[in-house]
Amino acid sequence: MSTNAIELRGVTKRFGSVIANDHVNLTLEKGEILSILGENGSGKTTLMNMLSGIYFPDEGQILIDGKEVAIRGPKDAFQLGIGMIHQHFKLINVLTAAQNIILGLSGKSRLDMKKVNKDVSNLVEKYGFDLNPEEKIYNMSVSQKQTVEIVKVLYRGADILILDEPTAVLTPQETEKLFAVLRKMKEAGKSIIIITHKLNEVLEISDRVAVLRKGSSIGVVKTSEASVESLTEMMVGEKVDLDIQRSKPKSPEKRIELRGVNVRNIEGQDVLKDISFVANSGEILGIAGISGNGQKELLESIGGLIPIESGEILYYPPNDAPVEKLSEKTVQEIQKLKISLSFVPEDRLGMGLVGSMNLTDNMMIRSYRGGRRFFADRKSPKLLAEHIVAKLEVATPDVNTPVRRLSGGNVQKILVGREIATRPNVLMVAYPVRGLDINSSYTIYNLLNEQKEKGVAVMCVGEDLDVLLQLCDRILVLCEGKISGIVDANKSSKEELGMLMTGGRKVSSK
Repeated sequence: MSTNAIELRGVTKRFGSVIANDHVNLTLEKGEILSILGENGSGKTTLMNMLSGIYFPDEGQILIDGKEVAIRGPKDAFQLGIGMIHQHFKLINVLTAAQNIILGLSGKSRLDMKKVNKDVSNLVEKYGFDLNPEEKIYNMSVSQKQTVEIVKVLYRGADILILDEPTAVLTPQETEKLFAVLRKMKEAGKSIIIITHKLNEVLEISDRVAVLRKGSSIGVVKTSEASVESLTEMMVGEKVDLDIQRSKPKSPEKRIELRGVNVRNIEGQDVLKDISFVANSGEILGIAGISGNGQKELLESIGGLIPIESGEILYYPPNDAPVEKLSEKTVQEIQKLKISLSFVPEDRLGMGLVGSMNLTDNMMIRSYRGGRRFFADRKSPKLLAEHIVAKLEVATPDVNTPVRRLSGGNVQKILVGREIATRPNVLMVAYPVRGLDINSSYTIYNLLNEQKEKGVAVMCVGEDLDVLLQLCDRILVLCEGKISGIVDANKSSKEELGMLMTGGRKVSSK
């Protein structure tokens, strides 16, 4: 009997003229945890989508337990014992955990909720999950929702689990709990594939690491013989400097101040509660929190994109010019005052760029209303677009290409580059490296540091706590719309930030 749970032989997938996977060979042994690494666009997700039945390979063989199989849909994958847990959960909020777990299964026995709850409880106890089968989804934390997705595939009999970026939205403490569960599943004979970009976690949890580059398999190494540097070099094809050069803040001055700010969303729910802090020039202020805890609304309220219920948002211009009350002005009024607030939003194409317009025209958007002479002709924005494409290595045929035809990572580069080119006094960025490969990410980190050294007040919402601790001077942590702490990044840790993200002790470092 085969010792391999999965074997891929020469698997190829094309989308038109684009080769997403090129004759990939890969094995997953029984009872092991295999991490799959690769830069953005290297073909990781496409490969896993073929195993889970979303795509069908154009060439090659897939073997499960030594036998060649044809996986023509998710139903085939489940029958072969393969379950994929996607990054974006597919749960119905008003149903309980157990109801979501059995949703779509056939048979009258599925209606016996007493038995279903007991079966789910047995699975929860066996692997050490933190889950009440009768709790409604809308009452759950992100990690509990993820648990429901994992238990769902186990309940359906999966022996092979594929997890896509499983720790992206978890605190360090929740990540440790998940890893403990995965180790128990491995001990029980389950085979697990993890797609991730967090190299430290790869080294902590996996037995082997498979690396993809531009759709091809570069190699597989034992985790015990690998390092962050060696894995990075395999992914990129060259040595990469992984040090973020953080300088000390020079002559910091107050630029933005929030006093007792409260914000409600369109449903009338409080999303920011009594927010008070100062952002200084010449420093990077990190903003951390579990997804959906008010980070997006915080930046949008400062940028004038959403109104505040109460409190004040003040802007202190350089050179002791009069203080401006941003909370009483519209976005247009803020621009007329020539207050440089550069905002890279979380929703790149929804708020930042126009997908149907080319790169040159997207450069011009920033200043159409202001009518600056710099953008009176198309020559200057075209030169700016070409400069950003060259400096950030944007993969595009030319600057006349519509933005919607670019990958998510390249769209992000264009947006960040355009905002920095406006020479702001305050730069606000939300997830500036989401979707970017390692090389591009470090280019963005260095750009943010350059802005800081020019005296810009930089505010950065991030989800990778390791990066926030290396990049930022101070870190503000939000929990349920409130500030649970502001810490000195030089003296803090992932564990402390995780505690604050889940409502632990309050720490202040103003």
